Amino acid sequence: MIRPPALRPGSRVALVAPAGPLAEGAVDRAAERVRAWGWEPVPGDFCRGRCGFLSGTDDERAADLQAALRSPDNDAVWCLRGGYGTMRILDRIDWEPLAERPRPLIGFSDNTALHLALFRRGVVSFHGPHPATPELAEFSRRGMLRVLTRGEAAGVLPFPAGGPPRAGTLAGGVAEGPLVGGNLALLAALAGTPWALRARGAILFVEDVGEASYRVDRLLSQLLLSGALEGVAGVAVGAFSESPDEGKPEYPSAAEVVAERLGPLGVPIAAGFPFGHVDESWTLPLGVRARLDADAGTLELVEPAVRAPGDGE
Repeated sequence: MIRPPALRPGSRVALVAPAGPLAEGAVDRAAERVRAWGWEPVPGDFCRGRCGFLSGTDDERAADLQAALRSPDNDAVWCLRGGYGTMRILDRIDWEPLAERPRPLIGFSDNTALHLALFRRGVVSFHGPHPATPELAEFSRRGMLRVLTRGEAAGVLPFPAGGPPRAGTLAGGVAEGPLVGGNLALLAALAGTPWALRARGAILFVEDVGEASYRVDRLLSQLLLSGALEGVAGVAVGAFSESPDEGKPEYPSAAEVVAERLGPLGVPIAAGFPFGHVDESWTLPLGVRARLDADAGTLELVEPAVRAPGDGE
């Protein structure tokens, strides 16, 4: 996998909105956050727009993302928010500029589509919080900086204080492989496309928001039936937040659905990792090797996600 250089003080960060529209003031809030972290924000020309449930027309959103990828001046591309619409522009994007001059591309949720496209090209990208979120927890900030600014392996990733100190074991064992995954709905939606998930030899990580138990079952079933999970090495389950079935004992939890549907794969599975649509969330680098210890409930990054100054690739 091609790793981008580490971000440094003064790095220029392109801000793009390839999915849903931003609320008033959200782009300015994101720019202020980028400056507070010691970087220089570069908002896209169309990131403040709106076209129904999208931040702009397909042409506008694709143009902003393509301009960020082609720019010789920026050092990272950070998606402002998720929502819906990123997969509508996948076939319009030329990824070669990012492969030729790697830079971190950061985002999650609907932006899982971009991560799968880059994983297919062998380029490391970052599943992490969006800068336009109203509140970004210190835990999330430290986690993002840990993987984006240090050319060393992050090691065993910490859990937020005050919560469980480890994930729960759904199927025991230890596995190692490159990380791949993201939002479960997007992983399923891209089945059968040129950007479809292929998890052979990898540690799959999944999260989602607002999904009922039966929908989680359906999404996992789609991945199983498509062959996307053939040869997967292990599964790390993040937050399945805001489920309409939460608190209803007659319905299984998302973790129980994962255990029932993916348990027959015979690979290590652990659930309850802090990533996804939650306040305190990890930043996970797709394509970077990780070690999942489902017995201990830990996830360890065993190699750097970025290159330190002077490192070759």
